[in-house]
Amino acid sequence: MSIRSLRHFGTALLCATLGLSALTAQAAPPAPTAKEILATALQQAQQQHKNVLLVFSASWCGPCHLYERFLEDPQMKSITEKAFVVARVDVGERPGDPRHTDTPGGTALRSSLGSSPEPGFPFLVITSQAGQPLINSNLNGKLGDNIGYPMLPREIDWYIAMLKQAAPALSADDIAAQQAWLKAHAH
Repeated sequence: MSIRSLRHFGTALLCATLGLSALTAQAAPPAPTAKEILATALQQAQQQHKNVLLVFSASWCGPCHLYERFLEDPQMKSITEKAFVVARVDVGERPGDPRHTDTPGGTALRSSLGSSPEPGFPFLVITSQAGQPLINSNLNGKLGDNIGYPMLPREIDWYIAMLKQAAPALSADDIAAQQAWLKAHAH
């Protein structure tokens, strides 16, 4: 093969690669909006006769990772899923982070559900099957006093109060198990 043929082949290969990359990038579906995430969760909650637990979090947030660990613990997950459809919305991501972006409309949804402009993370909201906010993680309903991941005794107490108010499907034993788990994993 001549040098000219190699150049032509290299150019053709580069064009094909760039074209494939452009097609792949265009083929990726857009990320769901916060309203779409909520609508899907509400539809599932209505079908399953549960409430919705909305978790507003960010990828860089240590307390958010702790709360995810709590939700994903096999025992806690089975208890949580008795009462809730869990939906996650990304907010507060760092500008310019190419790997993590806010869920479109997430900040507006969080604000509409009772958060302060800078609520801290995670911010939790429990809604009814119809989407009506029942309670959120603002300690005693005080705007700007978000418990985040419940670690301190007063935060754990508020989280348990949230469950008692908005999770009638949970038994006293279920709630006690969640409280014990949180206390055992407090840092």
